[in-house]
Amino acid sequence: MAKRLPKLSRSEKNDDVKRRLFSAAAKVVGRYGYADASVARITEIAGVAQGTFYNHFENRQELLDQLLPIIGQEMVHFIRGKIDEAASEIEKEVARFRAFFDFLQETPEFLRILNEAEVFAPSGYQHHLDNISTAYVRLLKRARGPGKVGDYSDEELEVIVHILMGARGYLSRRYAYAEGGATAIPQHVVTAYEKLIRSGLIG
Repeated sequence: MAKRLPKLSRSEKNDDVKRRLFSAAAKVVGRYGYADASVARITEIAGVAQGTFYNHFENRQELLDQLLPIIGQEMVHFIRGKIDEAASEIEKEVARFRAFFDFLQETPEFLRILNEAEVFAPSGYQHHLDNISTAYVRLLKRARGPGKVGDYSDEELEVIVHILMGARGYLSRRYAYAEGGATAIPQHVVTAYEKLIRSGLIG
């Protein structure tokens, strides 16, 4: 006799619906862009009624403003899981770099969500940048020392972080996307990045 699955609590049901709405919104924005990410399209993919949408969000914009920061946190967790075995700070930074592009292959809609957010969801865009840069700066501060991250002030490390974040964005547009979607980046992109880090940031 098959076991009955335990019933979800009201809170668990609400969390499940919100996860489905965010997942659906990511797919819709990735395919159509923010401008054409209608509530009707999002709820159809999520498999919920349009009325249910408004039980969780005041309007479409509220969801779109939260979308990038949520996916950004998913990216952070994904990247953290990829650097556990890295020994040196150089290996860790290169592992973070590789993991970012691995994440793009798993979440190909991310780049469009990120690039269009500055115009269509500016508060979400700024929230995302603040989340990522703050965590990255904190990480590099802990890694300062001989043979590790160089002698940069806290303010300089913030600049370095934005340089590295910007590099990922530009390199992803140049090397990580083809007509069919996200692809693996060439090895020379990784080696170039490692040489730059080795001679400039860590040593």
